[in-house]
Formats: sequence, structure tokens, C-alpha cells
Amino acid sequence: MRSAKIALLFVVLALAGCGVGDPPAAQEPTRESALPNEAAATFPIEVEHKYGTTVIEKKPQKIVTLGLSDQDAVLALGGKPVGAIDWFKERPYGLWPWTKDLWGDTPPEIVGERDDYNLEKILNLKPDLVIALYSGMSKQQYDELSKIAKTVGQPKGFDDYGAPWQDMTRMAGKAMGLEAEADAKIKEIDDRFARIREEHPEWQGKTVAVVDPYQPGKMVAFQETDPKAAFLEQLGFTVPEEINEAARDSKDNNAVELSSERLDLVDTDLIVVLTFDPAAARKSLDANPVWQGLKAVKDGRVLYVPYSEPAIGAALSFNTVISIPYAIDEFVPLLEKS
Repeated sequence: MRSAKIALLFVVLALAGCGVGDPPAAQEPTRESALPNEAAATFPIEVEHKYGTTVIEKKPQKIVTLGLSDQDAVLALGGKPVGAIDWFKERPYGLWPWTKDLWGDTPPEIVGERDDYNLEKILNLKPDLVIALYSGMSKQQYDELSKIAKTVGQPKGFDDYGAPWQDMTRMAGKAMGLEAEADAKIKEIDDRFARIREEHPEWQGKTVAVVDPYQPGKMVAFQETDPKAAFLEQLGFTVPEEINEAARDSKDNNAVELSSERLDLVDTDLIVVLTFDPAAARKSLDANPVWQGLKAVKDGRVLYVPYSEPAIGAALSFNTVISIPYAIDEFVPLLEKS
């Protein structure tokens, strides 16, 4: 039951009144460096986002992250958020394999669930920076949060939950005065993807459908901007435009729910099935005659991938600067064997 609940939350993510005081007073510009080999950043720094431009006068020391995966970028850059959003409820912070060592014994205060923020808890933490990049934060929430601390909203020019991980990592780095460090980490991962693409020319341009049969008789397919599908595209695969268009036309934007009559949309060169129980998912899908009739299924071009144990699907769902290396290590060998 626990796994089913968490699996549904992965899908819900894709289908994706507390007054406060005055904003913090402006500080004098300062020049600070947090890491030994880091080029010093000059403050104030301006960060442009969906709701305007935030001026950060000095290097933030206490950060609250309100995006569902924003904490990963902060952790990757040597920070440790004092507050964060609860994505899964039943999965405590620090247990994901790519963050466990970084959190150590000091997990963050939980200040809300998804886009429902507890402003009183955030206020009590006395943050000097709030970031909400991978989020659906509203303008009203942004205005309220800006009275508590300097607040950086979603990346400009993208749908909510639609910005590439590189953009979000770079924005977090800029807000922390660590833009050069963020760029270096982004380049390291981009270079690794490039090497994989070079090693596997047979994957280049092949179509892929990333799906989740999250309940019996119910399946969603993720479009190219969803983190899980975006990861496959960085390996060289392509999500068919038919899936992208169907998802964009749906109310949830990142994914489209498919009936048996529309399973033809996922009859691609490769089908990646994300599930908490691969054996049970295979058994359930094999009982569907429409699924059995797909050419990809007949040819054995279906890869069943667990969300946890190991947490491959979870890492794909996060698709962050620190979950991607873990996902590559775990997923690429599966793909090579398929």
C-alpha cells in the first residue's frame, strides 16, 4: 500500500492566508566566497524569474527550498536547506541514495506539501533566501514569501515544472553566489551524457515512450519536458510529437492519460515502464490484448524500471544535478542489456 501511494504521487506530480511583516532591509554590497576553489561572487546579485527580478544583497546563509527537487541543487553546491517541501510524505529526507550523505544528521524542517506552503513555519526559520524553482508557486504566494525573505520563483519562459534541470541548477547557483560552481557541475554531467551518446549511436533518434501504469487499466505517458522523458532525450532518444501534443492538450501538461484505445501512441522503438513492482506491472499489462498487440511489445522492446529498490525511477523523476549521476549509473546498464 505504501509503495502504491508513493507511485501515485509520482504521477500526480506529472499530472501536475498568513500575513507577514516587511521584507528584509537592504544590505551593503559585499564580496564573499564559500568554497575554497570557488571564484568569489560579487553581491548584490540579480536573479530574473517568472515573477520579476530578485536582488540578493549578500550571500545567503539560511535557505528554504519550496520546489519539489530544489534541495538537490542547493546540496550539490555545498549548502543545506533549513526548510524544504514534503513531496512523498512517507519517504523521509535523507533516504534517497544520492542525498543521504549530504543531509547527514540534519534534515530540513518540513514547511509544506507540494505547493501548499506553511508561511508561519517558513517565517520561524528566519531564512534569508527562499527558492521555488521546480514548483507551481502562485503570484500571491510569491508576494507573501517576499515579505519574509528574498524569494526566487520559477524560471522565466517555461511552464511550471517544465524548466530543464540545467536552468534550475544555474538559477540556484546564481542566487547562492555560486554560478561558476553550478556551471562546472552542469558541464560535467552534460559531458557525461555526450560520451554516452557517442558510445551508443544506435540510440540516437530512436523514439521512446516513458509510461507509468499507475493503476490497473490506467497509464500515463510523459512528454519531453517531464524529467523522466528529458533524461531519455539526453541519452539520444526522442519522444514522439504525438505524445508531446497530447500531453500539452491535456489539463495536466506534463503527461497524458491513455485509454487502451490510445496505446498506439506508445508503440515506439523503446517503451520504458516505470513502476514500483515490475513483475506485477508486466503481468497486468500482459493481460491487456491491446498492449500485447503493440509491435514494441511483440519485439521485446519494453524495459521495466523500478521506482525504488533500486531507486532508479525516483532518480529519473527528480532528474537533478545530483540524482542524474545515480540514474546514469543504474539505468544505462539496464538499457545496454535490453
